[in-house]
Amino acid sequence: MNHPKFRKSIRLKDYDYSRAGAYFITICTYNRECILGDVTDREMILNQFGKTVLECWNSLTGRYANIGLDKFVVMPNHIHGIIKIIDSVGAIHELPLQGKDCTNQQIERRRMLIPKAIGYFKMNAAKQGNIARNATGIPFWQYNYYEHIIRNVDKLNKIREYIQNNPLKWHLDRENPERTGNDLLEDEIFENLKDDKNESKCSGNS
Repeated sequence: MNHPKFRKSIRLKDYDYSRAGAYFITICTYNRECILGDVTDREMILNQFGKTVLECWNSLTGRYANIGLDKFVVMPNHIHGIIKIIDSVGAIHELPLQGKDCTNQQIERRRMLIPKAIGYFKMNAAKQGNIARNATGIPFWQYNYYEHIIRNVDKLNKIREYIQNNPLKWHLDRENPERTGNDLLEDEIFENLKDDKNESKCSGNS
């Protein structure tokens, strides 16, 4: 999201993102380009890239046994979804994570389940999408993504409602370059998340 607060926010340093719970995820396409389909008559119509994104998201439960998927939507230039970790798990050590610019904290974070799963999703959706559009090597997603720990049932239900109604309110969506107003529920959700200081600027594959 194109907000200074989002770009400058700091993740929860000591939080274990493999802990059981529900997480609200938002990922935008590169430069927020509308490449995943169109909203017509308040319904999201996925193109082949949007369908690929949906398939890659749904595949997460087959790869990560501790993950459950809740509400999810593909919009023209972003996705919103809720991931549930059913049981707490330790760090996932699939591949060595190296790099002179990575701190130990960053390395450990990338081994946690939520960052690992999102990185896998982004990588596969980008790879398949770029093959389909004959654009191998071109960024598909924004490098960063947004995550929030959902701490109670009231917030969970509001976020579910927001995700479900996203296509109905595309004309009010803050990611819509032609939006005509504000969605009060959207404003409430994102203002509350900022107030909770649970925003995260997270590295992931693009």
